[in-house]
Amino acid sequence: MNILLLVVALILAAGCVALAVWAMAERARAEKGMLEARMLREQAASGAETLKAQAAMSANAVAEELVKRATETFAAQDRLVQAKLEAQLKPVAETLEKFQLQVTAAEKARAEETGGLKSQIDQLLLASTATQEEARKLSAALRRGAGVQGRWGEQMLRNVLEMAGLRAKFDFDEQVSVDGGALRPDVVVRLPGGGAFVIDAKCSLNAFLEAQDALDDAAREAGYARHAQSVRAHMQSLAGKAYWEQLDQSPDFVVMFVPGDAFLSAAVERLPDLYAQGMDRRVILVTPSSLFALCKAVVYGWRVEEQNLNAKEIVGLGRELYKRIATMAAHAQAMGKGLETAVGRYNQFVGSLETQVHTQARRFEDLKVDHEGKEIPELAPIETAVRPLTKLAPVLTLVEPAPTSGP
Repeated sequence: MNILLLVVALILAAGCVALAVWAMAERARAEKGMLEARMLREQAASGAETLKAQAAMSANAVAEELVKRATETFAAQDRLVQAKLEAQLKPVAETLEKFQLQVTAAEKARAEETGGLKSQIDQLLLASTATQEEARKLSAALRRGAGVQGRWGEQMLRNVLEMAGLRAKFDFDEQVSVDGGALRPDVVVRLPGGGAFVIDAKCSLNAFLEAQDALDDAAREAGYARHAQSVRAHMQSLAGKAYWEQLDQSPDFVVMFVPGDAFLSAAVERLPDLYAQGMDRRVILVTPSSLFALCKAVVYGWRVEEQNLNAKEIVGLGRELYKRIATMAAHAQAMGKGLETAVGRYNQFVGSLETQVHTQARRFEDLKVDHEGKEIPELAPIETAVRPLTKLAPVLTLVEPAPTSGP
């Protein structure tokens, strides 16, 4: 019983040991499985990380490639758009360039013109200053007396006449004595057809110069009033000389020359009827400008008369030329008739020689006479007739044909 119990105990103990060993083995396997599982988890985690890294790297590469391609595409599109834009803007750029060149040229021209204008203004100022200085000198010279004023007026008158185209000693004379030396006009202007008229340049300017030097308006106006009365008094004196009665074929007026528009304007402002009074007295008041127009009319008249004289001479030359052509045509007609007569006589001679002489001479050939190789040439008549002068027939009737001599 005890042995059985011992056996049972041993069996139980062995079972317990076996169970303990199995439990330990199972535990070891479990721990191993857990270790393997942990290792697998770690490997899986590492693989996942690797996959993630590889995926990230692949995604980055793909993204970079996509970005690169997109960048290249965008660059190509940008270049295409840039090329299209340049092609579209090229005419605008060329136009702007031309406009810039034009603006530059215009600016340069403006600068040159501005510089030229400034230079011209400076020259004008200098000329104005010089003119003012000369005017002061002239004013001072004119105040010296009537002699200086008279010489200046005569020189102004001569300048106007020459500028209009009249020639001294041909178209006008200066200081001519008329009425037996009692009158001595400044200028006598010749007119076409033998006429002439007188120009006087002795108008006094003393009162006008005094008015210019006046210090107040009242004194200035009084000076201008005296100037107007002086001009009217000289006009009346000039009308009393009646120059038109002292010249042959002269129009019934005399020209009173005032050597400046300002001088006459100042007088007319104070005496508005001054022109009318002058016309009533056969005195024409003129300034350099109006006298220039009057002298231009005289020059035109001389030109017309010269053309008429030339026309008459041309008519005479034409008549003489026509007469000489008619004489030459008559000689040509006579020559033609002589040639026609000579041709007729020549043809008669040829006919007589052919019918009367050649036939008899050729009989020597029939008789075998030695003529030393010389043959009698055939003489052909002249068939060309002389061309008649039909277009000169009217001319030939004006002259008597020259006599023709016989052949």
